[in-house]
Amino acid sequence: MTDTTLESLVVGKHRSAQNIARNDARHPVETLNFFGLQPDMTVLEILPALGWYTEILAPYLADKGRLYVAHFSPDGLMPYMPKVLEMYESRVIRQPEIFGKVTVRHINPPKEISVAPPGSVDLALTFRNVHNWIMAEQEDDYFAAFYQALKPGGVLGIVEHRARPDADMQTMRTSAYVTEAYVKEIAQRAGFVFDGASEINANPLDSKDHPHGAWSLPPSLRSGDEDKYKAIGETDRMTLKFRKPLDSTSK
Repeated sequence: MTDTTLESLVVGKHRSAQNIARNDARHPVETLNFFGLQPDMTVLEILPALGWYTEILAPYLADKGRLYVAHFSPDGLMPYMPKVLEMYESRVIRQPEIFGKVTVRHINPPKEISVAPPGSVDLALTFRNVHNWIMAEQEDDYFAAFYQALKPGGVLGIVEHRARPDADMQTMRTSAYVTEAYVKEIAQRAGFVFDGASEINANPLDSKDHPHGAWSLPPSLRSGDEDKYKAIGETDRMTLKFRKPLDSTSK
């Protein structure tokens, strides 16, 4: 690729029309800029699904940086995990011009947690995954793995469905909405310090009380009445930045 600015990559010909259509809801340029992405960084993307963000990150980092991807393990407990991994890896093989320099690792706590050389990563990123770890009661294992991979001073960037501040743990485990306070608590337990928040991915139309939680809204639309939920748009999301202390022995 000749033009590897974020602004060009998010609308590039290598991306499907369906993926490009979600730019307005996911704000990839603004989000990655908020997290401080630079083309010479070593970056870790955690659980990328089919690669919506990888197809932006991989060409952006290809010349000067490095991209590790921590995907599901072939030994993942849930049946969908090895299937999604296989679909992702097939795409990497099919499109070497986009994904050829990506290093794919597996994350499957507590067995597989070494997703990059310890202390080698400048920026770790995860998008709409924290609720899954909470459901599996593995949130602390995941954050500990990110802490281990990051350099002192490195950044952890998180986008997650945002629950009402008074939501209890049962709500978080069933709705996919998580409180900002609990994400901060998990990060603090792992040793991170909070480094800022953005309303880039906020949606004030999201009432967060839908029959199928976050999955009622696009793109899942599990509750039917598509016109109603499409009018609301995608979920209200927090965008949080944490940092590994320069003196990482302070954990």
